[in-house]
Amino acid sequence: MNGLEILLPEIAGWGGYLLRPSVLLQLGLVALVVTAEIQLRRHAPPNRRQALLRPLSLMILAALSCLLALGGRPWGLVAFLGWALAGWSGLELLHRALARVIEPRSLQLLDSRLLRPVYLVVVGLALIDRFDSLQDLAVVPLGSWLGTRISLGQLLVAVMTVYLMAMGTGPPAQGIAWLAQRFLHFSDGSRRALALMLRYLAVGLGLMWALNHIGVNGTALLAVAGGLSVGLGFGIKEVFSNFVSGLWLLFEGSVRPGEVLFVDGDPCEVRSLGLRAAVLWRDRDNAELVVPNQTFFTAATTTYTGTDRLRRSQVVVGAAYRHDPAAVIALLEATAATCPRVLPAPAPQGVLLSYGDSAIQYALRFWIADPMANLSVCSEVQVAVWQAFRDHAIEIPFPQQVLYQVDLPPAPDAPAPPP
Repeated sequence: MNGLEILLPEIAGWGGYLLRPSVLLQLGLVALVVTAEIQLRRHAPPNRRQALLRPLSLMILAALSCLLALGGRPWGLVAFLGWALAGWSGLELLHRALARVIEPRSLQLLDSRLLRPVYLVVVGLALIDRFDSLQDLAVVPLGSWLGTRISLGQLLVAVMTVYLMAMGTGPPAQGIAWLAQRFLHFSDGSRRALALMLRYLAVGLGLMWALNHIGVNGTALLAVAGGLSVGLGFGIKEVFSNFVSGLWLLFEGSVRPGEVLFVDGDPCEVRSLGLRAAVLWRDRDNAELVVPNQTFFTAATTTYTGTDRLRRSQVVVGAAYRHDPAAVIALLEATAATCPRVLPAPAPQGVLLSYGDSAIQYALRFWIADPMANLSVCSEVQVAVWQAFRDHAIEIPFPQQVLYQVDLPPAPDAPAPPP
């Protein structure tokens, strides 16, 4: 008898249990309380009174359990769902506590991909255990794979282990990387790379443990890997190439989370380096660029954070010919020194670029600490230069064209004008 022939009658039995009048009554009462709470939350103003709705719902469910017990009716399902709702509220309190030590983006991923899904799975298994036996379901055979018989319990444990290692090792890996940074004094980019490599290592160990837990034959697995290597050369070679490129970039350190790269004329910050692609953030329009990992091996990439985060920038301005170039250059350097986000060392430098048609072109070169703030700092410097030129009566000329009307002599063969 295969697994489906065993599972289908079991699932049909669950439906019969849920259709009992006592069970339907308990489910209806819980659904009524939860629906009333949702409606009150939707229409009530967001104040402290709204925070009391969940404890009020739990108290009502507890009272309903007592009334059912006093009336001699089954009440266990109401109590179970009440405890499940209380646990869900506990997750909200845990979210607020973790918000003090974990950044919002990481906390949102941890909450939506690990805490709440795992909690729902645990509650679902506990609910199934109320009207069935999890131990009996765990030994249901699902078939054979690579010469090994696999049961439902083995598969569930293996999948949950790999999922927990993939989604739950983020905060521990970041904590270990933070401690390593405190003792070894390496950069923030190296810290993020170390955390990512620790996560890859944990997922790999979890996958190996899951295969060993299922009892997969190692010889058969090697044979499948050999056949898969042939498929890599045809169908999924790009995916495999991006995966290997991502690992190489982590070890090399040229593209790490936190680095600033120059992509398509804009500075972009590397947000994450995944198995297939890197996610870059562009400040100009708050866009995220998804760039395949192997792109960094086939195309030249300019980085502003290879050895440090300093960037030299410049603004170009024109001044009239009647002004002394030495005085203009000194004024430009002094003006840049007054801008708060311009670094004092290396000192700003003004240079004469060229003699134009209507003005002498000057460049003011300066250094900034954040490459992503180049555009805004240049704007501040140019506004300061405009005000300094205005205060010192230095003209910024612009090209002008003057049109003159010229009376040409008549052509020799043209008729004489009438008298």
